[in-house]
Amino acid sequence: MNIIRLGFSVLFLSIFTIVNAQEKKFKIHTIAFYNLENLFDTINDPNKFDEFSPIMEIKTNRAEAYKKKVKNMSRVIADIGFDVTKNTPAIIGVSEVENKEVLEDVVNDSLLRDKNYGIVHFDSPDARGIDVALLYQKKIFTPLNTSTHGLKIYDDQNQKRIYTRDQLLVSGKLEDDFVHIIVNHWPSRRGGEARSRPKRIAAAKLNKRIVDSLQSIDPYVKIFIMGDLNDNPTNSSVKEVLKAKKDKNKVGLKGIYNPMESFYANGVGTNAYRDNWNLFDQIMISKPLLEKDFSSFRFYRAGIFNKPYLIHNKGRYKGYPFRSFSNGNFTDGFSDHFPVYLYLIKEVID
Repeated sequence: MNIIRLGFSVLFLSIFTIVNAQEKKFKIHTIAFYNLENLFDTINDPNKFDEFSPIMEIKTNRAEAYKKKVKNMSRVIADIGFDVTKNTPAIIGVSEVENKEVLEDVVNDSLLRDKNYGIVHFDSPDARGIDVALLYQKKIFTPLNTSTHGLKIYDDQNQKRIYTRDQLLVSGKLEDDFVHIIVNHWPSRRGGEARSRPKRIAAAKLNKRIVDSLQSIDPYVKIFIMGDLNDNPTNSSVKEVLKAKKDKNKVGLKGIYNPMESFYANGVGTNAYRDNWNLFDQIMISKPLLEKDFSSFRFYRAGIFNKPYLIHNKGRYKGYPFRSFSNGNFTDGFSDHFPVYLYLIKEVID
């Protein structure tokens, strides 16, 4: 039985096999997702209900609060995975953003500017103007196709359509690997988990249709499903519709692996409500990313980015994610969600 020891250097992961003293080097990238908690600008858009966003409830120094919010978001993004890769995420999906302009402010912050992030964003029909988007380092990832997929759901009482976030599909080259990323922000649990459940089931079915369409063309395609699902890894939307597996050894050819389920089983979450932890923020992957042939990028491990500075350290919400807004004020916090991430590795042949 081989004994594995891990050592890290800039952008490379070295795996030393002690038995035969053979050293292998692996390039490593971070793939991440982060709910940015109401990243809205200070301009009232007459075509949206953005006046109900927390930033608009601030009565004084609103512009200063916005600048701090942008700076805090860039700080977190700059930190995710840096301890291991010595780089910011190659790709990061985001949610709760108002428009492309707020993301431009984030990626042009001094902490991220030299990474030259590109942005994929579409305006969704969500009533409040909340969107999802994808940020990517242009030197690492090249988008080739982008599309947005509308979710049609209806009020269970008056049958009127509820306008919610679209699902974003970005396909492109991660260095030489062709990959697909689906960025999600599924309907909330407003009105209660049971009553709102059909809306998330519908979101999962749309997601499944996107996955099926990709796999019908190529069953070996590499897919990342990421987002704030407003459901846990064990809810029916994830387990029964997407059929995501906790055990990677039980994932079939067209199956989905959910590395976040193990965290949830151990009581670890990404957001808290009434002293209960949820793991709504997830990244799932298709079977080809689990293969052991590291001639192309494969899954290495996943994590929840919950550094101490992202956590309330006192008061009623001690231990919770340190959110940005509370009682009409900016707290100088970050988000009510922790980011999630995974590492991809690929063998480097000298």
